[in-house]
Amino acid sequence: MKDLVAVFTQSPLRSRLALFALLAVLLAAPQFITDRYLLSALILVMYFAFVGQAWNVMMGFAGQLSLGHSLYVGLGAYTAAALFQHFAVSPWLGMLAAVAICVLAATAIGWLAFRFGISGTYFALLTIAFAEFTRIGFDHIDWIGGSGGFFLKVQQAGQADLWNMRGGPVMFYYLALGLAAGAFVLSAGLLRSRLGYYFRAIRDNEEAACAAGVDAFRVKMIAIQISAGLTALAGVFFAFYYNNLFPGEIFNMGRSIEIILAPIIGGVGTLFGPVLGAALLTLLSEGLNEMLAVFGWEIPGIKQVLYGVALGLSIMFMPHGMWPGIARRLGFTRGR
Repeated sequence: MKDLVAVFTQSPLRSRLALFALLAVLLAAPQFITDRYLLSALILVMYFAFVGQAWNVMMGFAGQLSLGHSLYVGLGAYTAAALFQHFAVSPWLGMLAAVAICVLAATAIGWLAFRFGISGTYFALLTIAFAEFTRIGFDHIDWIGGSGGFFLKVQQAGQADLWNMRGGPVMFYYLALGLAAGAFVLSAGLLRSRLGYYFRAIRDNEEAACAAGVDAFRVKMIAIQISAGLTALAGVFFAFYYNNLFPGEIFNMGRSIEIILAPIIGGVGTLFGPVLGAALLTLLSEGLNEMLAVFGWEIPGIKQVLYGVALGLSIMFMPHGMWPGIARRLGFTRGR
């Protein structure tokens, strides 16, 4: 807690004022936004900011590249949804089971990889393989719908049930905002903690960190467990927001790519990078879809093309992401 308080008390006054002003605007947004589509877009921004921050803990802080984070989204979603649908267990309680299962899965993957020295590209391939194997397995489990999909009961219009996470866009907006803000605060605390310094030491030079006495295996295991546990919460939110789950969609590698794009474009290893990247990508993609709809055009795969262009431009002109340069210009950080 002491480290977490220091993040805000020792940061520049301009940074704190900007952060509080942004938070105030976000809290008041549903009072002024009546357009359901725009509110849904903001929900997606918060969702991708949260899940991007969860991935950022593993890659941005600890330097472990995962391309299979859809595994944890899917496991978390199916766990909470199945408990709710079959046993009437509240999703708030289902979250505990979802986090536990995802942490166990991450522990198994991490043990296999880190114990035998698998890292870099090979570790990324291992995460993809686990996500794909899980997708194939879930396609054949009839208890959760199999490949035909798993559908949750939809709440009647005008009724809100927070305990069972049934309600309209405003409720889900505040839930997504709470998740994004919580992940931001947790990440800020991690960066200032001893564990956060261990993360970055391993990211920058694992051999040097080990020589200095850092237990690399233990630290990397903690990183993947924290990241998986947070991503499980995103899966629960996904399930109860969309009310339907298909293995071919939720475990798809494309889902993992969507997760990692926001922090890459915004700035891997930064706090505001995932938030900025999520806002930019979501608003651009939704705006492009709206523009095409006005002209009556429907171009398959246009969102993926947009993501590819945005990623390519970011790598070419801002290899460290957008936020570091913006932060230096605004005086939030001291550039070298």
